Amino acid sequence: MATIYSDYSRARLGFIFGFSGWQVSVVALTFLPIAGAVSAGAWRWVALFGLLWLAISALTLTPVRGRSAVGWLQAALAFAVGGLTGWTSFRATATSGTADDLDEPDLPGVLQAVTIHDGPPQGATFSRIAIIQDHRARTWALTASIVHPGIGLSESEVRERYGSGLTELIDLAARTEMIDEVLFLVRTVPEDGAERNQWIARHRRADGPSVARRINDEIQANLTRASVRSEAFVTFVVPEGRLSRDAKESGGGLDGRARVLYSLAGEVEAQLRGGMGMTSVTWLTSPELALACRTGFAPGDRATIIDALAEKESDPEVNAEVPWAMAGPSGADPVARHYSHDAWNSISSTIKLPTKGALMGALAGVLTPTDPGERRSFMVAYPILSQAAAQRQSATSEWAADIGEELNNRARRKQRASSRAEAEKVRGLDAKLARGNALTRPYAVCTVTVPKTQGVAGFGRNLDASIRRAGFAPLRLDLAQDVAFAATNIPLGVSLTRKAN
Repeated sequence: MATIYSDYSRARLGFIFGFSGWQVSVVALTFLPIAGAVSAGAWRWVALFGLLWLAISALTLTPVRGRSAVGWLQAALAFAVGGLTGWTSFRATATSGTADDLDEPDLPGVLQAVTIHDGPPQGATFSRIAIIQDHRARTWALTASIVHPGIGLSESEVRERYGSGLTELIDLAARTEMIDEVLFLVRTVPEDGAERNQWIARHRRADGPSVARRINDEIQANLTRASVRSEAFVTFVVPEGRLSRDAKESGGGLDGRARVLYSLAGEVEAQLRGGMGMTSVTWLTSPELALACRTGFAPGDRATIIDALAEKESDPEVNAEVPWAMAGPSGADPVARHYSHDAWNSISSTIKLPTKGALMGALAGVLTPTDPGERRSFMVAYPILSQAAAQRQSATSEWAADIGEELNNRARRKQRASSRAEAEKVRGLDAKLARGNALTRPYAVCTVTVPKTQGVAGFGRNLDASIRRAGFAPLRLDLAQDVAFAATNIPLGVSLTRKAN
């Protein structure tokens, strides 16, 4: 039996015939010259102002691929200015031999303001968890590598329990009054056979039968081409404004912030292992996080890094770590419809939740590659509203639903079934908040990455087709491909909804 989730609604409802307040204000203000011309009897000016009013109304009210025409104009101008001035183009300092500090991250785009700190030793192994500080967004974050058995063959009761575990995790994050976003990131990469090759090298005998050697080699080659490898991460983000007060009580400075973040990590890990059924939760150290970032930008580098790690076990002189100055790409250039980084191109699309509901586990099909050599990844984010903000949004949305319904009745305009359903969900939101549930605005972004020797446009169409087969509607994130790539492949807490401070 399938588990369907449909208990969601739009973040904001248009209270005047489905349009928001600023849209109605623009239309009303631009109509004033027409009214003035009519009162003066200047009919020629009425016709001229009427044409201008229709053009402005169309630009303001008509959405084009998720944005208004005004929004597209602003984004296009910003993208053009960034390209002409060279702000969006990135070249790593290591390529010119000017990287002075190998521990300083050298990352492109929205990741340029990120600093990685080593937290204080903790646990029996005295590991130092990497603390991610984003100076641009004024946030702190921790990232863990997670392993889950999956839900592909699970019964409906198990799926319901995992779904409830995710709900409890979001409610737990809201109750801390510190965590404002939880992000899950999954990357599916083609199998490179690195671990299998090492196992064969350790166990193959020189005097073994040639037939067995040939059979194992054929199995290795066929399985490597047909297999994929998945890796998953979870990141929680805490704004500086919420963290600073508790950090002062814990000693202040980086150590005080680390103690608070460590305590939050313990709460999150308990819920991940318990309600959500994670079999492994490992908070990443700085070298492990650098490795995750490097393989995010360049999937083909993983095999050589695995070989270096294996050689380090027998030869301690081998350097198997990736310095932060080289964890990013050697070069990156955002294009309007894709993102170019090193020898790879990536295309990202966001998804729209269907009205009929989303099948739990449906995004698994999006991770399945359609051709050899491509990598699929997605990020699901849960921005959590504070209790006060949730109450304000609930009251505003309910008021907008009531006003919209009353205006439709007075205009004798029949309300659509979808609008009625949205209004009912909004009216039930206040009761859920009163029961202690948290309010979140989840979104998801999916990305495909392929070598530059292959045409990325075709893989982008295949990604959109996979999203549609999963039951969702894709929307290409044009003019924002670099940010979307960073959010879906680099586990550093990048968000598409948080504004820079």
